[in-house]
Formats: sequence, C-alpha cells, structure tokens
Amino acid sequence: MTAEPELLRERAAAALTAARARTAGLTDAVAEAELTAQHSPLMSPLVWDLAHIGNMEELWLLRNVAGRESMHPEIDPLYDAFEHPRAERPKLPLLSPDAARRYAAEVRGRVFDLLDRTPLEGTALLDGGYVFGMIAQHEQQHDETMLITHQLRQGAPVLAAPDPDPPQGPPPPAAEVLVPAGPFTMGTSTEPWSLDNERPAHVREVEAFWIDTVPVTNAAYQEFMADGGYHEERWWQAAGWAEIRRHGIEAPLFWHREGGTWLRRRFGVTEPVPGDEPVLHVSWYEADAYARWAGRRLPTEAEWEKAARHDPTAGRSTRYPWGDADPTLKHANLGQRHLRPAGAGAYPAGASPLGVRQLIGDVWEWTASDFLPYPGFRAFPYREYSEVFFGPEHKVLRGGSFAVDPVACRGTFRNWDLPVRRQIFSGFRTARGAGPADSAGQAGPAGSTGPAGSAGQA
Repeated sequence: MTAEPELLRERAAAALTAARARTAGLTDAVAEAELTAQHSPLMSPLVWDLAHIGNMEELWLLRNVAGRESMHPEIDPLYDAFEHPRAERPKLPLLSPDAARRYAAEVRGRVFDLLDRTPLEGTALLDGGYVFGMIAQHEQQHDETMLITHQLRQGAPVLAAPDPDPPQGPPPPAAEVLVPAGPFTMGTSTEPWSLDNERPAHVREVEAFWIDTVPVTNAAYQEFMADGGYHEERWWQAAGWAEIRRHGIEAPLFWHREGGTWLRRRFGVTEPVPGDEPVLHVSWYEADAYARWAGRRLPTEAEWEKAARHDPTAGRSTRYPWGDADPTLKHANLGQRHLRPAGAGAYPAGASPLGVRQLIGDVWEWTASDFLPYPGFRAFPYREYSEVFFGPEHKVLRGGSFAVDPVACRGTFRNWDLPVRRQIFSGFRTARGAGPADSAGQAGPAGSTGPAGSAGQA
C-alpha cells in the first residue's frame, strides 16, 4: 500500500476523532433534562443533534460505502432534517441520551473498521477519502449548531475556554485595503474535501474595491446605535426595518443596557461588551444597515473571496489568506479553542498578501450576495446539502468563526442563512468601490467607520 492512502486514513481518522471529542464535550456538559429540552424553537434539542450525527454517519459510510443494511430503520425518519422542522423535534420519540450515545459509538466503531480496509479511490465518494471528510465536516457543523444552542440556553455556565491572546505586534497600518481590479480564480476543483457548492473553480472578473482591514468592532457598531441607527428607516432594507420594528430590536442579540453600560450574555456569563472585539450576533439586515449608515456597503461574495485568496504577486488563488498551509494557532481563531472572537487586528500571521486580517475565524462575515450555484455546479453527493437552498432567500456568509473547526473552514468554504438570523456567530466587514463616486465612505480608525452622509451602494 502506498504512503498516500495511509496519510489519508490518518487524516480522516484524526478528523473523525476530533469531531467526536468535541461532540462529547458539548453533550456531556449538561444533564439529561437539558439534553432533551428545546432551548429555543430555532434549534433542535441537543440529543437530536447527537443521534442525527450517528445516523448521517451510518447512512453514508456503513450503508452507501459498505453496503450494509440499516441498523435501526425505525429511527431514520426521526433524524431526517427535512422531514421534521426543528420546532417539531422535541415531540418526536427520540432516542434517550444514553441510547443516542451508544448508537453513535457503535456506528463509529464500525466506521473505523471500514476506514482501515476501504480503498480511498475508485469512486467519487472514496477518492481522496472524500466521504470520510464529508462526515467529519458534517459532525463539526452540528457541533457548531450545538454550541449555538449552548449560547441560547439559560442558566449557569457549563462551558469554559481561555480567552484569546490580545492582538500581537503593531496594529494594521490602515483601516482599509485596496484590492486591485482584474480576474481571479474563485472556488476550487482540487481541494479534496471541498463540498459541492465550492465547486468548480472558475474565473471571476472583479472591479477594484476597498475592504476593511478588520471586521467591524463592537465599539464601531455602538457608534451606529448611538447615532440612532435602529430608529432611522433610511438605513434599512424594507424587510429589515419591518423585522426590527416587529421585534423591538435595538442592539445585537444577547445585548442589554444597564445604566450607561452595554452588557452581553455569553455562554451564561454576563459581561461588559468589549469594544475591540468584532461585533457578533447581528443579522444580515443589521450588517447592511450599518454599512449604509457608514456610507459603505457589504462586500460581494466574489470580492470577499478575492480579498481572502488572491495573491497578486504570485497571480493565483491560495487555499487560505496566508497561503496553502493548513491553519495553526498563529493564523486564526478556530476550533472552539476560545469562546469568543479575538480583538480586531489579531493574528497578523494570518493576514492576506494585501494585509487584510481575520478573514478566517473569529466571526462569520455576511456578504451582499445571495446563495447561488457556481457555473457548472453539480450536486454531490445529495442535493439537500446545497441545491435546495439556492436562491435569493439566503445570504452568503464567509470565513468561519471561533466555533468552526479547521476541517470545515477554508478560503473557498461557503455558509448561508436567512437574513434575519442572529443566533449564529455572525459579524461583518464593509467595503466600497474604488471609483470617484465611492470616495465618500472612507473609514476612520481600524475597525471603525462613521456616517458619510449618504447610503453606500446596495
């Protein structure tokens, strides 16, 4: 056997093991009653996610790859994400926490046996260990979903992690960076574990634009709030204005004011809102309104990816802003090592060739773009992962957050959600065109912009 298949097996086994360890940490942290409770109608009970992870793994690895019969066919409909909306799942006859753990563990034991003896080539599912990587990513994505549930739950803290180090070295030299006009390669046809919506690689022509060097901070966002941003209809899309009026929204989710101080609840801890961190838990509508107030706009998805991947000196797109090497602790805040974003300007080693920082990790970044297929898109291995969500209803987020594992985060990775969503670990940065008509929205100090007197380009 060649060395390459062995390295692929090691990579797949490590990714699956890391995901399961994280799943255990998120589900063992609370008592059985909290595993079976629904902490928000937006989310499933944690025990549903736990058994769904095992069911998905059984479906694709033991049934599709190994050709085995279903272990428990009676539970398949319970854990079909499209058959039962999240709000209905607590009423289903779900497996108990102990039974869900046993089921997921039994599946995993059989999967490791399968991994040891299965050729990682010969079919699209097996080439490069794709299907094993897909399942590791699926589990990590549900781990992020479970972490969101932990943020929504009430009660004493049950999760702990060290805070990120303060930003090291000098701050970024400028508040925004010019990305030159020209073509670049968007998406990928070569990343072995990339998912269908990241494919295929194709050339995009992008006009010159300016983009924030760091994500918009809490302090900058509070300037928008203090200037009446939530009470000025002119900054808002009509649907966004209706949403904030309907729900009385006046600040990011989990924020409240006591006296003259803004506080936030973070995984059961109430604390002052740190001004230097990227703003978190804002909807697409809030991000768009802020950008308009600042005389700027959200970057398009193509602009974001060009800022993150295009190396103008080498004339090619890299896997990550810093190059092709996998992320390390010095590059980005990923993998739930911390339970909060790092301060704006952190991780200078993870900057793009043009000097844009924190494009990977810390917060998901809303873009202006609808979630649409790339030219030549082909659903694989099932259309329910991406294809059924394409359209103007969903907006694209890029870059990952502190809650995203490196296996499910790269320069081509695409996330999407409804523009009203706020419970996700979402923030944003702003952009503007480079033409004379776009000069009004120039930024102030890094991470901060102010009103420029007119709305940015929609």
